[in-house]
Amino acid sequence: MLQFRVISIGTMGANPLWAERVPVREAHATTTLIEAGDRKIIVNPSLPPNILLPRMQSRTGVTPKEITDVFLTSRDSANYMGITLFPDAAWWMSEIDRAAHTAEAGKTRRVKDAPDTLAPGVDLFPLPGVTLGTTGLLLGLPSMTVLVTGDAIATQDHLDQGRIVSSCEDFEKAQESFREAVEIADILVLGRDNSVLNPMRSAMGRLSGRAGDE
Repeated sequence: MLQFRVISIGTMGANPLWAERVPVREAHATTTLIEAGDRKIIVNPSLPPNILLPRMQSRTGVTPKEITDVFLTSRDSANYMGITLFPDAAWWMSEIDRAAHTAEAGKTRRVKDAPDTLAPGVDLFPLPGVTLGTTGLLLGLPSMTVLVTGDAIATQDHLDQGRIVSSCEDFEKAQESFREAVEIADILVLGRDNSVLNPMRSAMGRLSGRAGDE
């Protein structure tokens, strides 16, 4: 059985769409649990271990030892503050971002290049732009398609307004990734927000991938 659950809703340190120009809160990414057969995948374990553990306990009965895989949607350090909670899991990242990340020492040194499919029904979905290797996960549920977007789509406001985060490595690629995300998914698990129904699949003709969030 393939299913997903948001463990922790992320947030931006400063959201320019709320007229915030300097950080006003601690930034962290949305953390999601995906269960597919005997695989249990944590996406972006962003909170510190002492905070992430009770979040897991309150949101699901799965323990850290049961996690088989950790997937990072990009090399952004906000995505993996709690990764050491899962020492027995395989740690994955896209090949492009993993290669760019090798110069950084520390707790993510053992991250490997992710295969195209992490589990039955769980496929990598490249979303380059915010970083060149930003990659989501596409979940093929029986009645719907779910896309874990990472920062390719940061928040509900970014989705509603067709906005890209301003701090990206390739803005044109980020625009194209935004468009591809809203074309393919019924539900979007946003990089710094909750899971949401995709309001744009019927409005693609109006989507132009507008300017960044500033």
